[in-house]
Amino acid sequence: MDRLGGVSGPGRGTAWLARRLREREQRNVTFLSDDFPVFWDSASGAVVTDVDDNEYVDCTAAFGVANAGHCNERVVAALAKQAGRLVHGMGDVHPTQIRVELYERLAGVLPPPLSATFLSSTGSEAVEAALKTAILRTGKFRFATYRGAYHGLSFGALSVGGIERFRQPFAPALGPSPLLLEYPRAGGELSAAQAAENVAEALADAPDIGALIVEPVQGRAGCIVPPAGYLAALRAVCDDRSVVMIVDEIFTGFGRTGTWFAIERENVVPDILCIGKALGSGVPIAATVGRQEIMDAWPPSTGEALHTSTYLGNPLACAAAIATIDEIARLDLPSRAWRLGEAFAQPFQALARRRDVVEVRQAGFFWGVQLRDAAVAARVVRAALREGVIFLQSGIEGDTIAVSPPLVIEEALLARAVEVLDFALKQAQR
Repeated sequence: MDRLGGVSGPGRGTAWLARRLREREQRNVTFLSDDFPVFWDSASGAVVTDVDDNEYVDCTAAFGVANAGHCNERVVAALAKQAGRLVHGMGDVHPTQIRVELYERLAGVLPPPLSATFLSSTGSEAVEAALKTAILRTGKFRFATYRGAYHGLSFGALSVGGIERFRQPFAPALGPSPLLLEYPRAGGELSAAQAAENVAEALADAPDIGALIVEPVQGRAGCIVPPAGYLAALRAVCDDRSVVMIVDEIFTGFGRTGTWFAIERENVVPDILCIGKALGSGVPIAATVGRQEIMDAWPPSTGEALHTSTYLGNPLACAAAIATIDEIARLDLPSRAWRLGEAFAQPFQALARRRDVVEVRQAGFFWGVQLRDAAVAARVVRAALREGVIFLQSGIEGDTIAVSPPLVIEEALLARAVEVLDFALKQAQR
């Protein structure tokens, strides 16, 4: 069997748009070839339709954004209602009612005492606000981070990035080099306690470190899961060393790992939590939320904020965020993600046994299928696309297939996606 049915592939519409894009877009943004990518036209739930009317099962949630589903009807309705009322406010000068409502709604789903919130448009901005807060709190300008860490590509976020190819071209301008730590792996040589002890020793030798930033699961690195108990042990280390603990849940938040936030799996509350992506269901919004005593490092406003932006608390984004939170709660998507993650753990492991797969890693409704090299992973992504399923190539070396569907995906569609992944692996490994 050479095909599972698949789609007709990139057609005339995609070719036409690719030519236009190539003429106008800066290089190093969109990779273009004869058979990749496709141009999206519409989406609903976990299904994307391209400009040539091909339908695809989305196993990326569009970079982890569409947890509540693409074009969720209640989110769309909230956006339409808000668009007819107020599209833009005045950030830190004249606030809006809906911004206050979002603060209160976030407080209802975040673990206490995370209560003081700064809103922004992107995850990178949320990280940079957290770093600035830590500087004001500690008076220290250097941070600890992890190899393989991804916190965004703007300058401040990149300064705590742990993937060298993103940092290297700009390293001289990124300020003090971070303390780079090794991210431990579940099933690896180190226990959670041993890995945390290594961090404690590294921090003891680096008294200029003011904050440590960590992902509860490394996303861009290919779903790297730490040993159970690591976050809790890390919390204790940060307390002992008086280091501000920043947790980046921009990808893992809002149900992805089977709880509202991954920190809940170990009952850990950081000093600062960064969230975004799925918060707005596709409308750009992110947040930095911290303990009151930590966030009070910022002085009261006297009319000129030290850190703000034109689109802070944009009313459309706030409306989308409130509706998204309500939908995640109404559909109980964290529990659904946990249940489906458990149900599909065995099919993924069976796939790994049949094909030449190095490892399958899982955190709730997020899988990383690590292959032998990046070239094979690239072939898998393209073969799957021809069969109507969208996967992302991931991993520090590009050798991993990331699987992170919308949390609303129908079980039959997810089963189909696993079948296609199995088929694509077979094709790519010939």
